[in-house]
Amino acid sequence: MEKRLPKVVVLGGGVAGMSAAHELAERGFEVSLYEARATMGGKARSMDVKGSGLEGRKDLPGEHGFRFFPKFYKHVTDTMKRIPYGDNRYGVYDNLIEGTRLGLAFDDRAMLPFLTEFPESIGDYKVFFQSIFGNHLGLTSEEAAHYGLKLYEIASSCKLRRYGDFQRISWWDFIEADKQSEQFKRIFVGLSRILVAAKAQEANACTIGKVGATLMMDMVTPNGSADRLLNGPTNEVWINPWYDHLESLGVKIYRDSPVNAIHCDNGNISSVTVLMDGQERTIVADCYIAAFPVEVMAGLLTDELVQADRLLAGIKPLSESVEWMNGIQFYLNEDIPLIHGHIICMDSPWALTLVSQQQFWPDFDLAEYGNGKVKGVLSVDVSDWERNGVLFGKPAMYCSAEEIRQEVWQQLKDHFNYEGDLLHDGLLEHWFLDEDIQFPNPHEAINMEPLLVNKVHTWELRPNAYTSIPNLYLASDYVRTNTDLATMEGANEAARRAVNAIIDYYKIKADKCRIWEMYSFELLSLWQRNDAARWEDGLPWNGKIVG
Repeated sequence: MEKRLPKVVVLGGGVAGMSAAHELAERGFEVSLYEARATMGGKARSMDVKGSGLEGRKDLPGEHGFRFFPKFYKHVTDTMKRIPYGDNRYGVYDNLIEGTRLGLAFDDRAMLPFLTEFPESIGDYKVFFQSIFGNHLGLTSEEAAHYGLKLYEIASSCKLRRYGDFQRISWWDFIEADKQSEQFKRIFVGLSRILVAAKAQEANACTIGKVGATLMMDMVTPNGSADRLLNGPTNEVWINPWYDHLESLGVKIYRDSPVNAIHCDNGNISSVTVLMDGQERTIVADCYIAAFPVEVMAGLLTDELVQADRLLAGIKPLSESVEWMNGIQFYLNEDIPLIHGHIICMDSPWALTLVSQQQFWPDFDLAEYGNGKVKGVLSVDVSDWERNGVLFGKPAMYCSAEEIRQEVWQQLKDHFNYEGDLLHDGLLEHWFLDEDIQFPNPHEAINMEPLLVNKVHTWELRPNAYTSIPNLYLASDYVRTNTDLATMEGANEAARRAVNAIIDYYKIKADKCRIWEMYSFELLSLWQRNDAARWEDGLPWNGKIVG
């Protein structure tokens, strides 16, 4: 008699939950998924700007934040290839478009472009050599070499040293920022805050260094761009097709169904309580995958859960290692491409990054949205909500929605109007602030979905995808993964690890989900091998290939 596969309940419908349901359903599991929101996708979702569509047009597309798919992503892009989309050979993966430039915008000079892909034309080579050798960043050759050496130290170190030493030192201390010039700090310290909402004094050197070195190497090696974006609003070209595909695989999806409690009895999960249609319902399955963000999981921990697995206790202090990184969109009556890729506003107090979307949306006519006058969208991420702005002299988290709109727009104008009035108020048709930023009182905003930041000494707080509770598994970006960063990639990898653990525990004859190595820097494998030997002998890194 063929062995019955366990019934699995997935709690949470973000990238992690949808990824887990996908992998399970492909292997024949009976899967039910419960999501608190009406919209699937978690932090990766887009959302309608309610009431913006006039005279029968669609509502404008809003985002929690713009989507960014670096070249080093392997797990989530593999899943995307298995989500059908029209006649696309590789499903929604074929909806990724490569950006060719990265812009560094300043408030006192013209924007500096960098290539995000290996040069293929004379124009590309011109930009490449100007950005590499022109040193328009205002750094001394010694400062540039110092930063390069620090990235090399990360890349050429063995994995044990990265996690044994560099997880325990801040990025600030690792790059010796206190000994460097203000311009060095302006460039290299600010990047961690802008790119991953992390303060350099708090974020660990292992995570920031690995990602920084990988992005840098991906920009100067062949085989595609380091910067990829979707060719339309996220839900339309990814999340909605994914939802439909999961249902076609037999996944039962329940939206507007938040989890109120996880019940643990005698070391096992006995049931979960879910709020559906205003009533509490008890859900029972063979095993459960908790695919919540860290702060949600922390709120659901009980004494019984922690007693069954003491390592779960680390989730509560880990949930305090979060920052805000949320989006605001400006809808323009004229398309302003700015640059073919993402832009970093280096001097913005609120650590702004942005992309001009319409150039990457060839099949989406914005005239069909909103009031019919929109021709361009600037999608902006705000990564520093604690620093005073330029207009009102207070942090974003203490501003009203309208003040946030005015402040971000002014900081954009400060960065793009150096050589003329490129951005002006006459362009604005509409704007939208991420719905996760809510204003329960007139003095302070709250963020419904903060972002986990890899701070010093937090690796030991992070759990694995499996637990000591036999029928409880974890899938979220705070779980220990090779990705080691709160991203769609980390969430997808965590989901794969949870599914593999279920297959292993129940001794199921099914292929395991593939897990990729990350940040391997294979060209430096001999240096890493030497460093591994030095680590075993208790010796420090020396950056050499032998000895």
